[in-house]
Amino acid sequence: MALSSPISPSFLGNPSSLPGANRNAKTIVVSNQISNNWVSKIRPFCPPNPFCSIDFSSHSRRRNLSMNKIVASVTSADVLLDEAVEKSQLPKGDMWSIHKFGGTCVGTSDRIRNVAEIIVKDESEKKLVVVSAMSKVTDMMYDLIHRAESRDDSYVTALDAVLEKHKQTALDLLGGDDLASFLSRLHDDINNLKAMLRAIYIAGHATESFSDFVVGHGELWSAQMLAALVRKSGVDCNWMDTRKVLIVNPTGSNQVDPDYLESGKRLEKWYSESPSETIIATGFIASTPQDIPTTLKRDGSDFSAAIMGALFKAHQVTIWTDVDGVYSADPRKVSEAVILKTLSYQEAWEMSYFGANVLHPRTIIPVMRYGIPIIIRNIFNLSAPGTMICRSAEYENENAWNLESSVKGFATIDNLALVNVEGTGMAGVPGTASGIFGAVKDVGANVIMISQASSEHSVCFAVPEKEVKAVAQALESRFRQALDAGRLSQVAVIPNCSILAAVGQKMASTPGVSATLFNALAKANINVRAIAQGCSEYNITVVVRREDCIKALRAVHSRFYLSRTTIAMGIIGPGLIGGTLLDQLRDQAAVLKEKFNIDLRVMGITGSRKMLLSDKGIDLSRWRELKIEEGERAEMEKFVQHVHWNHFIPNTVLVDCTADSYVASHYYEWLRRGIHVVTPNKKANSGPLEQYLKLRALQRQSYTHYFYEATVGAGLPIISTLQGLRETGDKILKIEGIFSGTLSFIFNNFTGSRAFSEVVKEAKEAGYTEPDPRDDLSGTDVARKVIILARESGLRLELSDIPVESLVPEPLRASASAEEFMQQLPQYDQDWAKKRQLTEESGEVLRYVGVVDVVKQKGTVELHKYSKDHPFAQLSGSDNIIAFTTERYRNQPLIIRGPGAGAEVTAGGVFSDILRLASYLGAPS
Repeated sequence: MALSSPISPSFLGNPSSLPGANRNAKTIVVSNQISNNWVSKIRPFCPPNPFCSIDFSSHSRRRNLSMNKIVASVTSADVLLDEAVEKSQLPKGDMWSIHKFGGTCVGTSDRIRNVAEIIVKDESEKKLVVVSAMSKVTDMMYDLIHRAESRDDSYVTALDAVLEKHKQTALDLLGGDDLASFLSRLHDDINNLKAMLRAIYIAGHATESFSDFVVGHGELWSAQMLAALVRKSGVDCNWMDTRKVLIVNPTGSNQVDPDYLESGKRLEKWYSESPSETIIATGFIASTPQDIPTTLKRDGSDFSAAIMGALFKAHQVTIWTDVDGVYSADPRKVSEAVILKTLSYQEAWEMSYFGANVLHPRTIIPVMRYGIPIIIRNIFNLSAPGTMICRSAEYENENAWNLESSVKGFATIDNLALVNVEGTGMAGVPGTASGIFGAVKDVGANVIMISQASSEHSVCFAVPEKEVKAVAQALESRFRQALDAGRLSQVAVIPNCSILAAVGQKMASTPGVSATLFNALAKANINVRAIAQGCSEYNITVVVRREDCIKALRAVHSRFYLSRTTIAMGIIGPGLIGGTLLDQLRDQAAVLKEKFNIDLRVMGITGSRKMLLSDKGIDLSRWRELKIEEGERAEMEKFVQHVHWNHFIPNTVLVDCTADSYVASHYYEWLRRGIHVVTPNKKANSGPLEQYLKLRALQRQSYTHYFYEATVGAGLPIISTLQGLRETGDKILKIEGIFSGTLSFIFNNFTGSRAFSEVVKEAKEAGYTEPDPRDDLSGTDVARKVIILARESGLRLELSDIPVESLVPEPLRASASAEEFMQQLPQYDQDWAKKRQLTEESGEVLRYVGVVDVVKQKGTVELHKYSKDHPFAQLSGSDNIIAFTTERYRNQPLIIRGPGAGAEVTAGGVFSDILRLASYLGAPS
């Protein structure tokens, strides 16, 4: 090292560590003072400040003579070293493997032991290990600077805490001469730091060079301790202060460019002096061409490892961290993000730029030159293979061509604002874009994304939200004349934005990626504010509202990585029908996922009193027990919020299995929020006409679906048949049917000499009726089905427009309870027997029917007589039957017949609607 070079912090006050110096020399001893030679290099970086004029001259004179001796020693060593470099050959190539261990990996003495064990077990012929400072130490060092700048005396005790942390770690790891040597260096370094911090304290300011010198000590200490520990295992090992090897040129913008040629020369020199099978190198720190200490800035240790990989032409660089690899999306936002086995350099670069926790983009540049793969591995899970970042050719045959493998990952950037400059005067005018981005550059803002339509009418770009005010002011100032003249109409700022980027090298050769991406966003009800895509097609970038960002991320990730139709479900009303539905879902979910790629996940179940919530899906084999054990007080808004937002699934459906008007009143709001609704509840579609029309209008205007097949025919396809007839151009003339399975059972069995009350009692005991049979006998339920079909047919009728013949005797309608009603009903058996007798004498049967007469625009519910050869007379059990008379089916009506009552068939009808929703969302048919 030339005399004019600054003295490295690792040997400040320790002449024995100078290359070629007399190990017994006692000449340079610095305790509470700093080497004058080193200060002469740092002094130009001091700010104009009277406190910066520190007199080191007397100390310098006292050691002049001794320094001259060292000059001769160092100079002669340099000459010998130059000759040695000419003769030496630094071994390079596949024999070298590079490892990098971050601060978390060396955060404690136990973790440092673990790192040493991994190094010793690595069977590579030669290895270089880049190590960061112990966890939190770099932050502690920055805090020291901040305290000293603030003239806060507590920097002294804070520095003592740094000393104690490393002293205790060394005592735990080392012993004998290794321990004594390290502690001696540690105390020397701490003394030098005290002097440096005292100077910063006096000046009230730290230059960048001062700061870089201070913060780099953490790496020096961790590298020395790890090297000593590896040597204890009998491995040939030396440690490297990379400030003697890595030379970088500051480029501004908080970045540096490596000088590979000079660094290579210095590496040759270093290795000729300290050849070793294993090298422990400091990460993060380097030197300028003037030998002034500096750092590689944030993520610098990764960068150090990549540079070393390039200098040694190693066969791979392994970055050890605390995650299993690179995820397809941020796992904190998408809980089902997957570990990617491979990424191309370009994919990793793109994902890093857009905020993914992969590597800093510059880390990839050195290894790309030589095609050196980078492997991201988890030091706490050695069984995980990690993620390999390499040339695309090395994995392009890994997956067969398909849409899913074309997109590797998704990343987001938050806290952005869009700036839109528009005006007719921009079109065809050279220099407009240059003026716009020149103004942005002048205020030092970072442009994240640019989008411009081919019409040149507007230019839109994204900048960090904290910079947008300055950008807008600069643009308005630059284009004031154009704005006043009307050539530019506005400089508009759209705040609260986020960027979502889809990244994949195969996107360019895979048709349909963009369509799939935007379709997923549309179905999740996400509005896209701006779009950008380069011709390389490595990424597609969209700008969305900040509040939609996580939902958008989950939507697109779900589309490319989960089942095509993964649906989050909330079940409202786990009673007879709801409970049966849950059991059907339990029995069929695995088959649907395996054979039809439909992934249904029940995220919540709520009754009127208690609800059960889950972030990943409720175990349906135990939902009843879980609801008792883990259920909480039911709260509808919290329930809906959880099912819709608090998970990674973009498609949400709420299944209302109640008959509650209050629940039905929420449908409009749910649909407006992008939540699909499936229900057998008749209250919404048979309620006030205005609300019904509003609900259906919203449904038609959005991608949100509302299915209610089970409201009329339980599991029978009545609604879908009616809709199909109308959509294909058929004209409905009349709909007539037995819509109540309960009343169908009663009149199918009200034959011979059986009493009417006896049949009603049998129906109640069989579970066909409501708890109070009057709810069935009143005809209100049938009237609701009639009004639903009337409205589906295009009639605008209210429920009150439907005349209903009630089967409940007038005196019994006010009975206090169902039991009292059943006790008094036999009093009217004689009346019913007479009706039956008269009907049978005329060769007919009694049937309770609902009729929609589209031609006359009316509906009725009544007890009607039919000849014994009529289809309605052929029913048995609780079957329903519906006849559609249309222009196509005028002479012979279209008949639908089947079970129309019971929990199994009703739940089956609801289940069918859920699968219909899945089909609409893209499930294979």
